[in-house]
Parts: sequence; C-alpha cells; structure tokens
Amino acid sequence: MSTPIERILPREADLGEGMHVRRALPTRQRRMIGAWCFLDHAGPVDFAPCGGMHVGAHPHTALQTFTWLIDGEVLHRDSLGNEQVIRPGQVNLMTAGHGIVHTEDSLPDARRLHAAQLWIALPPEHADCPPAFEHHPVLPRWAQDGCILTLLAGRHGEHQSPVSLHSPLIGLDVCSSSEARLTLPLDPSFEYGILPLEGSLRIGDESFDSDAFACFAPGASSIHLELAAHTRVLVIGGVPFAQPVLMAWNFVGHSREAIAAAQRDWEAGNPRFGPVAGSTRRLVAPPLPWIGH
Repeated sequence: MSTPIERILPREADLGEGMHVRRALPTRQRRMIGAWCFLDHAGPVDFAPCGGMHVGAHPHTALQTFTWLIDGEVLHRDSLGNEQVIRPGQVNLMTAGHGIVHTEDSLPDARRLHAAQLWIALPPEHADCPPAFEHHPVLPRWAQDGCILTLLAGRHGEHQSPVSLHSPLIGLDVCSSSEARLTLPLDPSFEYGILPLEGSLRIGDESFDSDAFACFAPGASSIHLELAAHTRVLVIGGVPFAQPVLMAWNFVGHSREAIAAAQRDWEAGNPRFGPVAGSTRRLVAPPLPWIGH
C-alpha cells in the first residue's frame, strides 16, 4: 500500500453520568470517512451496581445512527414505538430522516459496556425521508488468516450486510485471538479509517492502538494488517461525500437553516419529535455554535 496514512488521535469526550468515550470522528484533521460522520468508541467500562449508561430522550435529523455492540446489553426506545435490546455481535440502525427521538439505557443487571457508536450522514435526496429502525441480530461472519471478520455494513467480496444504506459504504470488524497477518482487498474509490477497539496492529512501519485512528485517501486496492493477539479493529470506508455536512449537537443537516429549524421544533415540542414511551428525561439542546458569532 503506497497511500500515505494519516494518524488521528481520538479525543476524550464526557457524556455525563460517568460515561467517557474516545471520539475519532469528527476531528479537526478529518470530518468524515465517506458518509460516516461520527465515531465514538465507548468502553470497555465496568459499571458499579445500579450504574450503567442512561441517555435521555434526544432528537436526530438527516442521519442514521449505527450501533455495533461488543459487550453488554442496551435497550433502545424511540418515538416510532420501537423497543429493542441489542446484544454483543448485533447492530441497531436508526434512520432519523425528517426527525426521530430515542433513548439508550443499559439493562438493570448490565455491568459492562463496550461499543462503537457511529452516524451516517444521509445524502440531500434522503435527508428528509421518513424515520425508520432496523435491528440486525445476524450478520455475515467468517474466518480468514487467523481472524474472525464480521461485515457490519456494505459489501466485502461475496459477503453482503443486510443493513440498509443510502451511500456506498463499508463497515468491517476484524478480531484476532492470537497474532495474525491479514491482507484486506479495498475499493480504490473509497477512503478508509481503521480504529483498534482492543489491542494493537501494525500497518507497514506504523503501530496503532485504541488511542490512534489510521485514515487514508482513495487509491489503495489492498492493505496488509499485522494484528497483535487479542486485537479487534473496526474498518470503515466509503466514497468521499459529495458535499460537506453540518453537525450541531445531535442534528445533521445540509444547511444552517435546516438545523436551526430542527432545534426550534425540538424546543417547541413539535410532533416531528414525538415522545418516547417510558422516558422521563428530555435532553436540552445547547445554543447553536454559530449564533452570536
């Protein structure tokens, strides 16, 4: 692989209630990988009794939330009436489109959490689509060169993920129990990011662990990975997004006006952002970052 690798250091983010994550996207160096516009690595974290993750009702627009659970159990509820527990090895995909509200809670007896939380920006022609939710308990999984690969999104060789997408993307989990060497074919039209979720790997002469995100531009047709024992990496990629998207709090949009309208609707209790059954806490949106500047 001759394409230069960009090393990005995820930043720590405090979600409140003792939940800390490492945010790999967006950063100053890179806003997106294809349509992937947000990537938080949560955990692994052990909860005290009666602890856990509890995220109150909050809205989204013009994106898909993509949850890949590695350890723990989390209950998803949304304003469409969906109530779904996600367990290790499963994916939840929520399409916000015109607008949706959801909550996320660890189950009462859950003592551990390890997950990757991603957002996928919807292209302009789908940004205002009706909201929807999918749960995928079974994903393509196979063994290759001493690793277990799970296809989370998109297509890889003969494998196709069942997750519904609106942009050319891939999401791939690679796990090694012992030292392994693996060559992955790549789509030369995709840009890619590789984030170790556990352990470490080498790409050429460079080493990466969970505090480093390896990114590279389109052009490569394959990449050779050397994984240490007990390593898990997340590979994401996609065709560079045709136009930049705007993000403010939990809203994605293609204009400041669209985001401002969504925030006004959220604050006013517009039916666009309906109630979530069982929710008693509604998050307050911060001021828009461009107001007053």
